[in-house]
Amino acid sequence: MTTPNGDRSDRSPWNWLLIVPIILPLLPFLYNSDEPRLLGFPLFYWLQLAFIAVGVTGTTIVYQMTKRRR
Repeated sequence: MTTPNGDRSDRSPWNWLLIVPIILPLLPFLYNSDEPRLLGFPLFYWLQLAFIAVGVTGTTIVYQMTKRRR
């Protein structure tokens, strides 16, 4: 997105997707248990790895949707 004077604007609605990886780990009811276990690891540990994957995926989507096209 560019403004009328040619400067790049960062006001894309896709940027709101970046709030998901911030809010998701702040919801304790998601990981407030010991079960289920995956490869012997409690829910908390493998869910933290899943949060990383959500963050990387969300950031990649926002980048691809907002990068300047040539």
